[in-house]
Amino acid sequence: MSEVNHQRIKTNGIWIHIAELGTGPLVLLLHGFPEIWYSWRHQITFLAKHGYHVVAPDLRGYGDSDCPLSHNSYTVIHLVGDLIGLLDHFGEQQAFVVGHDWGAVVGWHLSLFRPDRVKGLVALSAPYFQSSSSSAIVEHFRKMFGDGCYICQFQEPGRAERAFARYDYLTVMKKFLCLTKTDYLVAPLGMEIVDYMETPSVLPKWITEEELQVYADKFQESGFTGPLNYYRASNLNCELLATWHGSKITVPTKFIVGDKDIGFESIGTREYVTGDAFKRLVPNLDVVILDGHHFIQQEKAQEVNDEILSFLYKIAMD
Repeated sequence: MSEVNHQRIKTNGIWIHIAELGTGPLVLLLHGFPEIWYSWRHQITFLAKHGYHVVAPDLRGYGDSDCPLSHNSYTVIHLVGDLIGLLDHFGEQQAFVVGHDWGAVVGWHLSLFRPDRVKGLVALSAPYFQSSSSSAIVEHFRKMFGDGCYICQFQEPGRAERAFARYDYLTVMKKFLCLTKTDYLVAPLGMEIVDYMETPSVLPKWITEEELQVYADKFQESGFTGPLNYYRASNLNCELLATWHGSKITVPTKFIVGDKDIGFESIGTREYVTGDAFKRLVPNLDVVILDGHHFIQQEKAQEVNDEILSFLYKIAMD
């Protein structure tokens, strides 16, 4: 990745670090939890070689970007505002947007709030859904899964940080990025989710110890509080999003998911993404199901690259 350019850009009142390569139409690559720009290493060079200006930021709270202290500063309103500032910085009215996990959530809401700034969206692993306009989403998960649900455990400031700190950073990265569980992440009563997650004795073929160390070194510098604050802002997001309840996402969209992603079978994700409800919310939608797990853009890099590129070409031809 030595050819990638790095810089920090002032946007929405904070400094955001970006990795950048190539010239041409702008493509934003938005990572998820617990990742950094580096999770797109396979896509950055591929898309740049095919004639695109690729920008992969560390989202706020991650890596070399600023980390506001309050979890109230991590709503989708803030995160979308950061991206609008990036588009303005590059003088681009529109961009293609590719997001994974929380990055997909941000991409969905950028497309919802500002469809005029999005040429097309590729969302990975996290489908778009709308909760009841008055619901507290964390309580919904607590009722479904109990306190062992990772989303619930991440709510209390300091709780997950203390649990993670019982392990070295490389081990935490192995537990998350090499995750092969297909059920939803719910720890047994009285157990922390990071203790419940297994540490692989052998790494999968798609990631190396050296690559995992890149993540570990960066999280050792920046910590986990910023990333965990995304979850701690979940209920506030529900309140703020009430205005858009019932609104559709109209930009051209491709959704990519692994058939072994967490909860894909066990909590009805497959039925949702292949059914009518998803299509009603996102009318201009293609769904692609690959053989893979959660971190699909790394595990099945070439397949994901091909799906992204075919989508970009299709939008350019329309």
